[in-house]
Amino acid sequence: MNRRRFLSLPLCSVPLWAKSRVDKSRLSIITDECAKSPAEAIAFAKKFGLRWFELRNAPGARKEYYTLSEDELRAAAKEFSSNGIKISFLNTGMLKFGLPGTEPARRRQETPEQRAKREAGDQQRFNRRMEDLDKAIRAAHILGTGKVRIFTFTRVAEPLALLPRLAEIIGPMARVAEKEKIKLLVENEGSCNVGSCAEMAALMKLVPSKGLGINWDAMNGMGFKETPFPDGYRMLPKDRIHNVQIKGRSVQKGPQWLDWAAIFETLDKEGYRGQFGLETHIFDERAIEHSHECMAELARLVG
Repeated sequence: MNRRRFLSLPLCSVPLWAKSRVDKSRLSIITDECAKSPAEAIAFAKKFGLRWFELRNAPGARKEYYTLSEDELRAAAKEFSSNGIKISFLNTGMLKFGLPGTEPARRRQETPEQRAKREAGDQQRFNRRMEDLDKAIRAAHILGTGKVRIFTFTRVAEPLALLPRLAEIIGPMARVAEKEKIKLLVENEGSCNVGSCAEMAALMKLVPSKGLGINWDAMNGMGFKETPFPDGYRMLPKDRIHNVQIKGRSVQKGPQWLDWAAIFETLDKEGYRGQFGLETHIFDERAIEHSHECMAELARLVG
């Protein structure tokens, strides 16, 4: 095709690869949603020509990667590397529990004994948060990634009022991570105190540390009647977005569909150079098949 013919094409017919640098080399996937074992995940990567994985739970093991022993982590890292796969992001469940002294917005029925047990467990997790951070940093170094996910505790009735307290807790963690050349990425998660882009932007202002950034899950903001793109995206500090996650239903036609071609192009144009990780999150008897279908659609979008 000559240049004159190319420039005459309507915008909608110009493939994404012609407009941005987002291609298949920037796609990733959370392994425990596409496979029942690490070997199956690697086969998935080879099928789609993926160079990256996001890690959360070890497929089939129901254990978070960051909690594995050093020997287990090194064996996993060797297996990924020998198959040409790098790790784009280490998802952890850090700070995804109730902050001691707060009440969850969605109260569940529980006996006094159940409540006491839950609160004791939350307190124990809170007390060992720096120990868990050390484990996550160690795991990230072994696995070869510089990005680790954290959350912002179980959502309360007025999350914005809690943000200064969150900043007091997360700030020191971010500074420790920064010294270790690791970025902690807060995910906007509906069950936690940072669920919308507006809440994320407010937290980032309170914690300016270079050790803290954003894992933007666009579809998660829909639970707050937020239009993820372009409205929600516009609120975020662009230089602090270091990972982007894609829910499967936002790729499929339906009420939660998002225009990922436009999102890819805009992010790339505005300087985002990270990966896009598929977190399929469609839980039925075809869960793994959905991952194949959604990744095939993403591959089609990026050419």
